[in-house]
Amino acid sequence: MQVKTEKSWWNPEEYLRNMPLREARLQTIRQIRHFFEKQDFLEVDTPALQVSPGLEVHLKAFKTELDEPFEQGKKIRYLHTSPEFTMKKLLTAGLKKIFQIAHVYRNEERGKTHHPEFTMLEWYRAGSTYEAMMQDTENLVKECAKALNVSTLSFNGRTSNPFSVWKRLTVQEAFLQYTGIDILATIPEKASIEPNPELLRKEAQKKDIRTSETDRWEDIFFRIMLEKIEPRLGDEVPVILYEYPTCLGALARKKPTDERVVERFEAYVCGVELCNAFSELTDPIEQEIRFNYDMSIKEKLYGERYPIDREFLSALNYGMPESAGNAIGVDRLVMLLTGANKIEDVLWAPVV
Repeated sequence: MQVKTEKSWWNPEEYLRNMPLREARLQTIRQIRHFFEKQDFLEVDTPALQVSPGLEVHLKAFKTELDEPFEQGKKIRYLHTSPEFTMKKLLTAGLKKIFQIAHVYRNEERGKTHHPEFTMLEWYRAGSTYEAMMQDTENLVKECAKALNVSTLSFNGRTSNPFSVWKRLTVQEAFLQYTGIDILATIPEKASIEPNPELLRKEAQKKDIRTSETDRWEDIFFRIMLEKIEPRLGDEVPVILYEYPTCLGALARKKPTDERVVERFEAYVCGVELCNAFSELTDPIEQEIRFNYDMSIKEKLYGERYPIDREFLSALNYGMPESAGNAIGVDRLVMLLTGANKIEDVLWAPVV
């Protein structure tokens, strides 16, 4: 008697159909390693279990317990949402150029371009700024495309040519171009951590973008981004969107000539956010203020806050060098290189 089973991800017919996508994944990761190794980067490997998982307001982490031996007790730990804090400690320890291909974990994320466990490439250059990261990103994507003999990146019926000169837009320019909103005019010259939302609310309402009286400045900003700007980024050529408002760059350094913005960028291809990079904030006092503010917002919105990694603040205080870092979703990069429809098509196995 045969037991009937429901069709699953490991069904041979379906699984083998997508094997070319997984083979492209292998080739992409090999090319990533080649890209960094030929520039004398060190590949590092840091623990997924951390005191603090990452302190972005809207990211949800996986929480667990660490049982120490010999009755030393239990300690709360989290699966990291990024290897960022530990990699920056390695910069303080004296490493200059490092990269890591790591599994990271984010709860309550699943969709065509999201998965609760995914692969992140993260790298850092001591003594550099986010401008070096822009060039790294462009060069890396081009080399991966060459390795796979791909001339265009594609997703959801849209295409982008990675071999053309990438377009660079400030956030201010993007808002003016796609919405007519002067986003910097809604931020005071001496802004607090987050601007008052009233000016931006009025501008959004003029563009028929819904707002509510309880919306924060950040809420309105992202609603405009998601509805009016992101869907239009990265067709024909990839776009680097840079100089984000300071309240949206908790770990990024302020631009010396305009403290309303930070030296942060994201790259977009076919409307998909591919990376997040910045010149690093190295001031431990300002960093702690930003962390505490973000956790107060998280507690207000979600009823929880994550612990601050005190060892990370100590590393900043000890003297982390001026640096720049970047994080790319490897799975998304493979999707763009292969034209895959959803992230699970390029994974060896999904979280079920």
